[in-house]
Amino acid sequence: MGGGLNLQEIWNHRVRLADLSRGPIDLDLEADEARRRDIARALQIPELKSLKARLRLRPWLDGAELSGQIEAQLVLQSGVSLELFDEQVRTAIEGRFVPAGSPHAPDETAEIELDPDLPDPPEVLAGEEIDVAAFVVEHLALSVDPFPRRPGETFDYSPPQDDDSPFAVLKRLKDDKQ
Repeated sequence: MGGGLNLQEIWNHRVRLADLSRGPIDLDLEADEARRRDIARALQIPELKSLKARLRLRPWLDGAELSGQIEAQLVLQSGVSLELFDEQVRTAIEGRFVPAGSPHAPDETAEIELDPDLPDPPEVLAGEEIDVAAFVVEHLALSVDPFPRRPGETFDYSPPQDDDSPFAVLKRLKDDKQ
């Protein structure tokens, strides 16, 4: 995925960390038609009919914590029949962010221990802003099935009965010469 486009160039909605000093911020984001078209192209899907996010951004340590819900209506192409079909995506979103130089930033030189029961380490921001829209698009990208199938569709493959492997063909050629 990615299609060569930078997700932050497609859709952005930035919130400054300083804005959280007054308390949590609730956001309702909805991508317009032009943005949805660009996002669909970046995700390499035929169409993105709708994309909405209800988010809450609140202070966390010296950074911020984001949580909420993404809802999207996509048009995907079946990898089995090549037919287009609609798919509804509804997924939770959460993330933690800290500014560069934060004592809470992950140590990039330390060995990474992957534990699915532990929360992800916070993302280190390049500046003093969080691009929540780009974060939404990244999470949507993770929700799109890379091998979509229409509901109820199965891939039925039965290998040919005769053995036409390259080795079998060579063996027949060798046998024909003798």
